[in-house]
Amino acid sequence: MLTMLLDGKTALIYGAGQIGSAVARAFAREGAAVFLAGRTLATLDALADEIRAAGGTAETAAVDALDERAVTGHVDAVAERTGRIDVSFNLISYGDVQQPLTEITVEDFLRPITTAMRTHFLTTQAAAPHMIRQRSGVILAFGGSGPHTLPGLGGFKIALDALEGLRRQWACELGRHVVRVVTLKTGGVPETIPDDFEGRDDIVASLERATLLGRTATLTDVGDVAAFVASDRARTMTAATVNITCGAIMDY
Repeated sequence: MLTMLLDGKTALIYGAGQIGSAVARAFAREGAAVFLAGRTLATLDALADEIRAAGGTAETAAVDALDERAVTGHVDAVAERTGRIDVSFNLISYGDVQQPLTEITVEDFLRPITTAMRTHFLTTQAAAPHMIRQRSGVILAFGGSGPHTLPGLGGFKIALDALEGLRRQWACELGRHVVRVVTLKTGGVPETIPDDFEGRDDIVASLERATLLGRTATLTDVGDVAAFVASDRARTMTAATVNITCGAIMDY
């Protein structure tokens, strides 16, 4: 009998969008007790009900991932209940406005950068003491970066670049405590684009053309890879970006 990848693990997930939901389902399917946090409790509760109906374990809490006291209180409360924090995965949106740099306001430009840095710093800093104490744990981020960009992204791509710098710094400081820090990047998941979004077919076609495999990552792919990276089977992996872009973004 195969052991589930995350059997007995406690996983914190911030954000219940399509990516966060896919990861939460995969974590629960692989045996983790999933603790969902976000600002919209109704959305979190619906996802938790779905996970429990499928036989998994999930609980919810209304948490603003930009609020230091709220984040720390949430993490400490989960740790007190479960005795450990094994995975922390931050998937909140950054509120980015995508416009050319010549047109965007400084406030709109800086928003995704400051949001990404604040929330990832806070959620990691809150989980780190528990992981350090148990000498194990995984910090996951989503987005990744690379040498290429596109016009009109405002501060979004720059936020992803900054996220990679933060990931490297956390990995450097937490490595001696056997805590791993990894980013996942997809190059775009067509399922996250609404069916009625203007130009959807063209966008999907362009995403597929950019790949080397002729296909893009699915939500199921993201969840499956995240579960593996969070598991002990990936215990040698840290200070790294896991590239699941199907070759659309080449590592360097």
